[in-house]
Amino acid sequence: MTNAYDEMWKRLDLDLTAHEGLLTVLGKFYNDIYLDQNGRPRGMEYLDFVISEIHGLRIQEITKAKSAGKKVFGTFCVFVPEEIILAADAIAIGLCSGAEVGSEHAERYLPRNTCALIKSFLGFRLARLCPFTNSCDLIIGETTCDGKKKAYEIFNDFMPIYIMEVPNTKSPAAKELFRYEVERFKDKVEQVTGNRITEDRLFAAIRLVNRRRRVLNRLNAIRAAEPAPISGRDALLINQVAFYDDPERFTENIERLCDELEERVGRHEGVAPEGTKRVLISGCPMAVPNWKLPYIIEGSGAVIVGEESCVGQRNTRDLVDEDVRDMGDMLDAITDRYMDINCAVFTPNEPRLRDIEQMARTLKADGVIHYALQFCQPYAIESVKIEQGLKRAGIPLLRLETGYSMEDIEPLKTRVEAFLEII
Repeated sequence: MTNAYDEMWKRLDLDLTAHEGLLTVLGKFYNDIYLDQNGRPRGMEYLDFVISEIHGLRIQEITKAKSAGKKVFGTFCVFVPEEIILAADAIAIGLCSGAEVGSEHAERYLPRNTCALIKSFLGFRLARLCPFTNSCDLIIGETTCDGKKKAYEIFNDFMPIYIMEVPNTKSPAAKELFRYEVERFKDKVEQVTGNRITEDRLFAAIRLVNRRRRVLNRLNAIRAAEPAPISGRDALLINQVAFYDDPERFTENIERLCDELEERVGRHEGVAPEGTKRVLISGCPMAVPNWKLPYIIEGSGAVIVGEESCVGQRNTRDLVDEDVRDMGDMLDAITDRYMDINCAVFTPNEPRLRDIEQMARTLKADGVIHYALQFCQPYAIESVKIEQGLKRAGIPLLRLETGYSMEDIEPLKTRVEAFLEII
């Protein structure tokens, strides 16, 4: 069957047959996980529409913008300062890396025991299935893990890539290094776009991205209500779409959704009965369409009330200081904000433990489920200290490691159900 977007996808060098198969599978997957939920907020209809057109209208928008001279930058990590990209009148998008796609292609270059996220971003490109990746003028990598660093060297054979150095400590010397990287990135973005980043443009971009963070922080705060006014699956979807959608349009729609959720709280109306076990998810990011674990948790009778993740609170909590207007001061403020992200790449990393404990208490979580992708050593190893720290605080934690495959759903479900019984 011919799709209205086939010609656009063909120009982007997608494998149309494989791509149609992917969309068919994901459509059914989405229907089972999202559309079958009871009591969803009306505002989620916007997110459903965005997902239904994520490879369609959104790519069409990006294609038109490119025809008008705009450049597109793809990212895999929240350490890449989106403010700098937007200040150069360019587009920033998160890239496909949340599904077991193109593994046979990726494993021509990567060991089988490679993190699923790394396999996924290479697999999407080699299998020609991601229109976002193929729309990019430049992809920004970063040094947040050794596997990604080496995979970017391979990825560079297929797409132009630029690497930002992210330090592994938060010492003054490390912050000085990242401040240099921020300025170097600004120079690169100006070079690629041909646009000079002025103080006014950078300040406007800072305010725009901060506005989106504020509405997501507002959403996080609303989720402390009992009964929970929105499911964890829907909240995760909102955070995922934030990486793809136009930032202004997205923010306006989520502001309206938050208005609706606050009305629900006022009516004491929730998506699950009062007394339902409340769970905080902590650990690795969950990119679209990595919805497996939230589906298992909420399908087991709990409700997810927060995500200590890069696709969650870790990406939204801190704002860039808006009280400075000088270029150097704004770049300092960007550096400070991004260095406050408590990724497992940092050592020592006690602030992350404090974040998790504080979130669990604020969101009234009965327990924490720590999620690590298989072969993601920083998060898997750090989960030991997280578990020890939460035990001292009297907060139960379940450590899980999994990939993108559906083969382990039943064992995961068994462990989650047992944990919910304990808490």
